[in-house]
Amino acid sequence: MRFAIAYSKKDPAGINITNQLKKLSFTPNLPIIELKKDSIYSEDIDKLPEFRNIDFIVFASTHKSAKGEPSLSLHAPGNWRDADYGGKPGKVCSTSAQVLKYLFQNLNKNAQQANLENYEITLECTHHGPLISKPCCFIELGSSEKQWSEEKPAQVLAKTILTLQEYKKEEYKKIIPTIAIGGPHYCPNFNKIQLKSNYAISHVIPEYALPLTQTMLQEAEQKTTEQIKQVIIDYKGCGKSEQKQNMIELIEKSGLKVLRTSEIDK
Repeated sequence: MRFAIAYSKKDPAGINITNQLKKLSFTPNLPIIELKKDSIYSEDIDKLPEFRNIDFIVFASTHKSAKGEPSLSLHAPGNWRDADYGGKPGKVCSTSAQVLKYLFQNLNKNAQQANLENYEITLECTHHGPLISKPCCFIELGSSEKQWSEEKPAQVLAKTILTLQEYKKEEYKKIIPTIAIGGPHYCPNFNKIQLKSNYAISHVIPEYALPLTQTMLQEAEQKTTEQIKQVIIDYKGCGKSEQKQNMIELIEKSGLKVLRTSEIDK
């Protein structure tokens, strides 16, 4: 798979991660593209000549949170409703369930090997911009200024990105691609599924973006490079009973099978 790394020259963690990439990479032609704008506002960058023959784009970026706890996170970009931080309302980027699973598994392995016990390793729901047409994801170092400059976690993220050089799509034939719905912004139940089960999650629609609409479901399905036949729901994190029932009916009417997180071995 041909992939590229993008980062913003305004982003301290992105700069840190790409500096570690350059130290680790022995591939001189690996595209590492500096963006003039913040990554979340860099619309249509995949139309640049540097991305012409690229299959997948990884944005190396900062992660911010109010608590400022150390974290390494991974997610697809896009907006289920409003577009307060780049992108367009109700539009999400294309991504790959298999690639996100592959990266998340490697991120956990690399973090363990580096003894980063104080860092939370987590998926996030699909959120923020930019909106681009090529499949992509964000990999982020957080959650405060202190962590953005630390070399060891940045090196773990860089090492994880470079595992894409060894990614072989055919080895994931038995993996079942899915969409995930429900739960909080950080995804404790979906983390376990992505890490330990035969299911691979592309887009995550969190509880705060519900109620689910047909448009949201179609957007998540159509913006997953693999064919989606099943949807995993975090049932307890999908609102009140009436909303849950309406959501399940909508999913099933779309021809998709519904699975609860509690039904999956993890």
